[in-house]
Amino acid sequence: MVEDLEAGLEPTVPVWAVFGDLMSGLLGAFVLILVCVLGMQLELATKLEAEVKQRQAEAQRREALEKALAGPLAAGRVTLNNGRIGISGSVLFAFNSDDLQPEGREVLKALSLPLATYLQSRDEVLMVSGFTDDRQVRGGKGKFTDNWELSAQRALTVTRALIEEGVPSSSVFAAAFGSEQPVASNADADGRSKNRRVEMAPTPRPSSGAAKAHE
Repeated sequence: MVEDLEAGLEPTVPVWAVFGDLMSGLLGAFVLILVCVLGMQLELATKLEAEVKQRQAEAQRREALEKALAGPLAAGRVTLNNGRIGISGSVLFAFNSDDLQPEGREVLKALSLPLATYLQSRDEVLMVSGFTDDRQVRGGKGKFTDNWELSAQRALTVTRALIEEGVPSSSVFAAAFGSEQPVASNADADGRSKNRRVEMAPTPRPSSGAAKAHE
């Protein structure tokens, strides 16, 4: 009878063996989680370091530009905000005109040498941007069909003037924004006057590979 009872009992796994397997599984899961957490921390640290370096480079760039334009800035003839050099449209041009005024040419002449030196030392290019207010130019009655054309021609005029004053033609280009990106309200004359402006902003020079990709 004893043999019959023993034959009916199935062998059981020891408790310590089950516990060991469970602990091994938990340890493996913990190691996997730890590796993931360390990887995320490393990625965040790398991104943070890159952002800090970028901000430091931007700060150095602004300081260099402020130093280069110390004279015109001190004279109050131009403004510098976040690396963008601003000149009032009324200084450069008469209303609805792209003909450069004598005062405007003097301002550009004062800017040309420090800008050319700055661009050469940092291997950057200068984007000259034209802006208008939101009052539409009447087609058929004037020289320009709309604000886009007016802002484009003003940007080109400033670009050509800078080149004539010594800025290399390979280091400057023109852009037009019309009435987009206003800096003040167009609801009153003072705001519209502020929006009629030309801005110049140094930007990194496109690499030769990027230039070929756009050809």
